[in-house]
Amino acid sequence: MRVLNYTVRIHAAEEGGFWAEVPALPGCFTQGKTLDEVRTMAKEAIEGYLTVLTQRGKQVPIEEKDLVGTFDVQVKVPAVA
Repeated sequence: MRVLNYTVRIHAAEEGGFWAEVPALPGCFTQGKTLDEVRTMAKEAIEGYLTVLTQRGKQVPIEEKDLVGTFDVQVKVPAVA
């Protein structure tokens, strides 16, 4: 078994909570009430997506990148006088 990394884009849902998409895997979406929940659900969605692909004898898309992860940084900007 090999380990693959995929970019997951998380968005705020209008009705509350969050939804996530995996651009390298068309149609791979999920949602959750909290960021932790949507991260967990995204991992499960990716694993399920890849399982179905392999069961059907399809090629698993590999996202080629040197990027290992991302994070958000919140900063304070001084007001312009």
